[in-house]
Amino acid sequence: MIVKRLADDRGHEDHGWLDTRHTFSFADYHDPKQMGFRSLRVINEDRVAPGQGFGTHGHRDMEILSYVLEGSLAHQDSMGTGSVIRPGDVQRMSAGTGVRHSEFNASDIEIVHFLQIWIVPERPGLPPSYEEKHFSNAEKQGRLRLVASPDAADGSVTIHADARVYAGRFGRDQAASLPLAQGRHAWVHVARGRARVNGQDLGPGDAVALSREPSVDVQGLEDAEFLAFDLA
Repeated sequence: MIVKRLADDRGHEDHGWLDTRHTFSFADYHDPKQMGFRSLRVINEDRVAPGQGFGTHGHRDMEILSYVLEGSLAHQDSMGTGSVIRPGDVQRMSAGTGVRHSEFNASDIEIVHFLQIWIVPERPGLPPSYEEKHFSNAEKQGRLRLVASPDAADGSVTIHADARVYAGRFGRDQAASLPLAQGRHAWVHVARGRARVNGQDLGPGDAVALSREPSVDVQGLEDAEFLAFDLA
């Protein structure tokens, strides 16, 4: 079964300093039909103005991934972590029993454009933790590169959930296939460009949910970058 989720159907808020689009219900955007997909709870596409950002706030019992598309994002948290992530970096914060953090555009000139992703953990009450790794464009070109997994496979960041996250960059006519085990599901989110996923043509911000499909089959139509989630 294949279900498309179009970019224009997402929740949208423009706060001046923040332009944000919500694939699933989040903050003031609520749609009972869009509460997540399997353990994938949030995909927010955020553009933050120069020098602006999210002040210190708290999370708990969630695996939070940040994936920067443009610009640089400064992170500080109550675990003592301070970092600036840029395109190619994947940041994982396990909120667990509770963590407070802030996220700001690290530039006074350019916007930062990034995806924030929440995945429900395997169990509540985990100790908070942080990790980040860099994955070059070459590693993702023409293939689906594993960037997050429960067992740190292939140098991916570790998430405490039965989920695997892949990132790919595909030029025109580049293609790849990701087998799905029986009973698994997939969500594919196009971050930019245009791609064909299991026969569905998708543009920037579009996504597709796959259930009872043998594989995720992707093809670039014009310089596409996207994330694929293999979910229980």
